[in-house]
Amino acid sequence: MKLKIFLGIAFWSLLLLAGCNRDDISFDSPTQLLRFSTDTVFCDTVYNQMRSETYAVKVYNNENKDVLIPRIALEGGSGSLYRINVDGKVGTSFENVALRKKDSLYVFVEIAPVANAPEAIAEDKVVFNTPAGEQKVTLFSVVQDAEYFIKTDTNPNIISENTTWTNNKAKIIFGDLTIAEGKTLTMEKGTKVYFRKNSGMNFEKNSGLTVNGALGEEVIFRGDRSDTKYDTLPANWNGIKMEEGSLLNMNYARVFGGNVGLQLKKNDATINNSIFHTFQNVGIYGIHSQLTMNNVVMNNCGEADLAIAAGGDYTLNYCTLANYWNLNPSMSALGIYASDIWENENGEPEIGDFELNVNNSIIYGDTPDMITINKSNGNVLTFQYEFRNSLLKFTSNSGLTIGNTNTANEDPEFQNYFTQKMNLRVKANSKARSKGTNLNTPITATDIVGITRTYPATLGAYQ
Repeated sequence: MKLKIFLGIAFWSLLLLAGCNRDDISFDSPTQLLRFSTDTVFCDTVYNQMRSETYAVKVYNNENKDVLIPRIALEGGSGSLYRINVDGKVGTSFENVALRKKDSLYVFVEIAPVANAPEAIAEDKVVFNTPAGEQKVTLFSVVQDAEYFIKTDTNPNIISENTTWTNNKAKIIFGDLTIAEGKTLTMEKGTKVYFRKNSGMNFEKNSGLTVNGALGEEVIFRGDRSDTKYDTLPANWNGIKMEEGSLLNMNYARVFGGNVGLQLKKNDATINNSIFHTFQNVGIYGIHSQLTMNNVVMNNCGEADLAIAAGGDYTLNYCTLANYWNLNPSMSALGIYASDIWENENGEPEIGDFELNVNNSIIYGDTPDMITINKSNGNVLTFQYEFRNSLLKFTSNSGLTIGNTNTANEDPEFQNYFTQKMNLRVKANSKARSKGTNLNTPITATDIVGITRTYPATLGAYQ
């Protein structure tokens, strides 16, 4: 028995030793230039003290022999804003990096600006030194100076005085930022507000938000990931919430990429010349509020571009509400959902007078019925809606009463409704052309890009 145990141990020991005894590998100096998956890495725009996502460069050995790359290093050395990872190790310089024949390795790149790094274009190079010659891969990014608003257990992250933000620094918000009761936050043209995942902005009762954007210098609200793919993804941040009595005046803003873009609750709001797109749930959600929108573009929202609950008073003039949501086919993807009833935080129904007026607008998308209006059995003094001189998509089952001044179920023929290159101008032969009336208001005398309307004008936000 002891002999069998001894022989068994000896067998498994020899097998283990044999498995650990790798063939010797002989690495030679490269005699050919290396090949790369790219010669330039464009990193996303980053902000001081925040890391970018990681990018990869693939390095190929086209030779029929195993080679040893004498040196791979950042040209900027230890002072570089970039860091690289070669063969699982992080640093700025690596020597004698092995690469098997006809094989490849990854060099991972990220940029991590330090505090108070200069706001500028950040450029560096990854240098590959071999006997065959020196080769370089360029690294390129833009560094922005930033101001941080971080909610912690000891910092409730509250703006407690009237405050004005300018475009000198990007605003980065971690957690919720709250504007105290009775205070106003003003944002001047070109201001950029970026939200970390699960972050948002809350306006307490009787507070205010004034957005003074300009054409070409819009105020931006978005998630903090600025590389291109995040321009077309929802749910990167929570949204802007306004409590009872708060005031919103917004001009030339771009709000996109969150869960609910803007939630109004029993307050007054005016939104002009702005774009809301790509929200997991709703672009604008109004709860018994007073909202006027002029020259507003909306698109790509899971439940609805505009949702109305507990009634209120809503007016849309020369707006384009498209919805071509395709991320979850189970979602309704409406242009407008409107109801006179709402279930409040206590689970109790609230019912309010309801009035909706849509003028010279386009409401169109993939859903057969782009408009749903729900009247509860509750008692309201006013429940009325009217569409005038608008292009609308709906079916006979919708139950809508649509006047004869409107254009029904004609494709507006948008230039491009995909969010990658969204352009909701209509083509020359569109049925939306030459249908719009003069509303005799200064704000609708020009379209969202400042072009003077000539009447009969093109429906929607673009002339």
